[in-house]
Amino acid sequence: MAFLSYGPVARFRAEENAVKDTPDDPLAALRTLLGDAHVLTGGDVEKFARDWTGKWRADPLAVVRPANTAEVSQVVKLAAAFDLSIVPVGGNTGLVGGTSNTGALMISLERMTTIRDIRPAAGLAVVEGGAILSDIHAAVEAQDMFFPLTFGARGSARVGGFLSTNAGGSNVVRYGPTRGLVLGIEVVLADGRILDLMSELRKDNSGYDLRDLFIGGEGTLGIITAAVLRLVPKPRHHAAALVAVRDLPASLRLLRALQSATDGAVEAFEYMPRSYMTALATHRPDLRQPFAVHDHCVMIDLGGLSRPLGDVMEAVLEAGVESGDVLDAMVAQNEAQRRLIWDMREAAAEITFTRLPIVDNDVALPLDAVAQFIDDMHAGLATLDPGADTLIVAHLGDGNVHLTVYPTDDGQLDAIREMIEGVTVSLGGSISAEHGIGLSKLTTMTRRKDPVALDVMRAIKTALDPDNRMNPGKVIPERTGGAGTPPT
Repeated sequence: MAFLSYGPVARFRAEENAVKDTPDDPLAALRTLLGDAHVLTGGDVEKFARDWTGKWRADPLAVVRPANTAEVSQVVKLAAAFDLSIVPVGGNTGLVGGTSNTGALMISLERMTTIRDIRPAAGLAVVEGGAILSDIHAAVEAQDMFFPLTFGARGSARVGGFLSTNAGGSNVVRYGPTRGLVLGIEVVLADGRILDLMSELRKDNSGYDLRDLFIGGEGTLGIITAAVLRLVPKPRHHAAALVAVRDLPASLRLLRALQSATDGAVEAFEYMPRSYMTALATHRPDLRQPFAVHDHCVMIDLGGLSRPLGDVMEAVLEAGVESGDVLDAMVAQNEAQRRLIWDMREAAAEITFTRLPIVDNDVALPLDAVAQFIDDMHAGLATLDPGADTLIVAHLGDGNVHLTVYPTDDGQLDAIREMIEGVTVSLGGSISAEHGIGLSKLTTMTRRKDPVALDVMRAIKTALDPDNRMNPGKVIPERTGGAGTPPT
């Protein structure tokens, strides 16, 4: 007697048969699945072949552009059938080589940009993995809500990318990093199965928190194809200022005073010292600075729902002037001036890469250890490369310091990096705050990550991706202690 299959069983068997019946050529199979226009090769992959820094290159077999999660699943199954490595790519704005590869199949979600639902009453938005951050901002703000993740690349960064790197940005001081802004996700696993974690709940204590394995996993465990994002009411009032302060301890006193006076309304508190403001004046003279360059400067942005904050900002700054902590200040009088202050801070990435080679660092420290870190780092650098220049900019409100060193001696690159790692760890810090690990920090992971933690990470990777197909060679260094496998 014959039995007919319906529903999920029938779909599963149809999918398996589709994979078994594919042509011998992987590109032909992919074109059959997605259409010729969505399997890019040759010159058509150029925009994916170079990351934002220009340091890391990709030479993929092809870049494919599935239209939905089901197609992503089928692409992953085809990759397994042809023994291909997979490298997910979002806006390609990463800084650590996370999309670098040779011969892999790159999967772009640029066709999966739908913002499926915005529900202000529930404080959430449901979005596809290719949605661009600035588009999400515009859509939710039109409904008087706010998705409080922001950084300079918001016009190109996509959901799958900024979730996979657990992005930070300038508003972490108030709202926390990406992990805290995500309620649920959908993931295509290494075997093509679709893991539905699209929870809309604030509380769910039903076993392991699988969601957080993939947020920050840099595509090594699966491909994030959709997410439920947490929204907050859109602030109705803002106050922004650029402030010269006496020193770093003075800036932290100013931060505490503002937090107290505004009931925690500080949304951004960014450190921009002399090295940064001087470089800004050179490379972005269009962003005219309102006062002379000082040794220590902070950018402040406040956001509130119920009351204007300009008077509170000015009162706190006046008290700082009287105490000697504040040396000069410009409080934005309108949105254009506020935008100018933000533009000064968000020019950091483009300024950083105006010179090569560099030793770029993205470290996290306890707030009261930032000044000691900078002093100790400069002392170590004076020994290794006295002529080296530095560029510092920091999310000071959460202790995230972006330090770039421009060495005079290329032979000292790794020694400088190792010295900075040592200073960071000695002060209780982390070697990566928001940029991730990718390829560039594999050696650092070997030197500084707890060996037991690395073993646990390897066990998770093996369990979810036994064939090492998903973004291989990234994040987790080889057990031998080397710098990780070459990009494949």
